[in-house]
Amino acid sequence: MTAEPQTLMEAIRQFADPDVALDFMVEMRWPNGVACPTCGQVDPTWLPSVRRWQCKAKHPKRQFSVKVGTVMEDSPIGLDKWLGTIWMLVNDRNGISSYEVARSIGVTQKSAWFMLQRIRLALEDGTFNRMKGEVEADETYIGGKARNMHKDRKAKTFGTLKPNGMMGKAGVMGFIQREGPNGHSVVRTIRIEDNRRGTIEGAVREHVEPGSALYTDGLGSYRFLGDEYAHGVVEHDAKEYVRGEVHTNRIENFWGLLKRSLGGTYISVEPFHLFRYLDEQVFRFNTRQMKDGERFKVAAAALVGKRLTYAQLISSGAQSLA
Repeated sequence: MTAEPQTLMEAIRQFADPDVALDFMVEMRWPNGVACPTCGQVDPTWLPSVRRWQCKAKHPKRQFSVKVGTVMEDSPIGLDKWLGTIWMLVNDRNGISSYEVARSIGVTQKSAWFMLQRIRLALEDGTFNRMKGEVEADETYIGGKARNMHKDRKAKTFGTLKPNGMMGKAGVMGFIQREGPNGHSVVRTIRIEDNRRGTIEGAVREHVEPGSALYTDGLGSYRFLGDEYAHGVVEHDAKEYVRGEVHTNRIENFWGLLKRSLGGTYISVEPFHLFRYLDEQVFRFNTRQMKDGERFKVAAAALVGKRLTYAQLISSGAQSLA
């Protein structure tokens, strides 16, 4: 079994050997032996001249590499650079920008940005299990202040409307279960269009088990959830932040981590791509008790079964600069 690197330097040295990098990804993807991603047949033939396998059954796409069926599919970039980038993204507390990745591994900024977005896809949780026990819920808004915008950008964003504090920003709702399956609090985030009652109540019912203890601030949209949840409220407007176990300090701490990453590392994130950056920060938060090597292996194992093409990535949104 390939040794688990403990530091970035160890990872770089270890995966500089293409055979070691390949063996590592094979272990992550096929722990019970290499299998054809098209038909599932095991024990394919290894073709050393092209560093691919060939399935013994006759069907289209008989030859395949370890990248096929992962977020790395069709990428000409070597496994050493992919694995080094994964290490940097998941283990840097505030994330890493595509410009830094481009300088570090020797690719273009556009290629680095595409790599990072594909890795973020792999980090997506995608669970449908509702949170339970003690759950904090809160919402925040991501985006620059209107007064700091160039007049052309402000005109494009707001038109003739006079901008207020929330206009032009992306709404995000978050939930923290204080005692997660691993004994530590876990977070989940979703994009929301507004903070009206219907939106907020629908999000809570979808993500929090009825009967759970629900802790929120005094936003009126939460007001009518008391029949379904043990609803505790802290009135921030009245300068109340903690009342026994009733508070939203943990989810607000997560907002601080998120905004420090977005504002300090990525600088500019288009709303269309925001959910990918949320997935990245959620992954790091929910694996914060792991060692760097353990977190890296979890991320590497998650590369399989997901694919994102560049056309899909930019089809409905402009490219972020980070």
